[in-house]
Amino acid sequence: MQTTTKTIALIGAGNLATHFGLALQRAGCIIKQVFSRTEDSASRLARLLDCPHTTVMEDVVSDADIYVFALSDKALPGVAQCICPRCSTGSIFLHTAGSMPANVFEPFVRHYGVIYPMQTFTKSREVNFRDIPCFIEASDDQTLVALQTLCRGVSDKVYELSGEQRRTLHLAAVFACNFVNHCYDVSSRILQRSDIPFEVMLPLIDETARKVHTLSPTAAQTGPAIRADECVMSKHRDLLSDNPRLLELYNNMSEGIHLYTKDNDKL
Repeated sequence: MQTTTKTIALIGAGNLATHFGLALQRAGCIIKQVFSRTEDSASRLARLLDCPHTTVMEDVVSDADIYVFALSDKALPGVAQCICPRCSTGSIFLHTAGSMPANVFEPFVRHYGVIYPMQTFTKSREVNFRDIPCFIEASDDQTLVALQTLCRGVSDKVYELSGEQRRTLHLAAVFACNFVNHCYDVSSRILQRSDIPFEVMLPLIDETARKVHTLSPTAAQTGPAIRADECVMSKHRDLLSDNPRLLELYNNMSEGIHLYTKDNDKL
């Protein structure tokens, strides 16, 4: 599917900007320029997209149809304040953050919004952007239509979501992705102490992920915590006795499993 968007300026050159830029280009958009404060990041993405780049905010093109700000929450307001007022009043400005409000652009421009692709991105790993759900929010009906058209060019799953809903979604994603990956890291470090390779965990990890495609996470939960099996859990705690922070994490996770799963407690 091809979008009607003609030109895109990418503000940022990180993991998300890389994959989103490639997806937009495949959908028929012209990536007019990449901006990043870091020369290496800007030039690498520009070479990948075969477009110009700059590391100077004042040199960002002023006539792109859409400006995509793929930046950290901390950097976004200041960069937007510098770039937006210089650009065409007919342009659309959007960010890709999960927890930032859309109206971060409001003091500077008329047409703005959010496209939040909910996925974990790493530059070196390919993703099928068509499978990634994209959540959008817009300042006005005209901008909403433009974002719907843009997103449908890159994804088969496009949803309109309020800023409050998006913040909730982002929090849930942190638990489902970042915290889960941290648990993989902890698991790997525990295994390393006994010279056991992490790859032995992969079948377990894969089946755990497959189960929640057909079962609710509550129904899929197993293990000693849901059974309140203190015999097993006390042995685990003994193994963690030399690491108070990890022991605290184990106890908190075990308590959470018991409360939210066994007793059907609510958040």
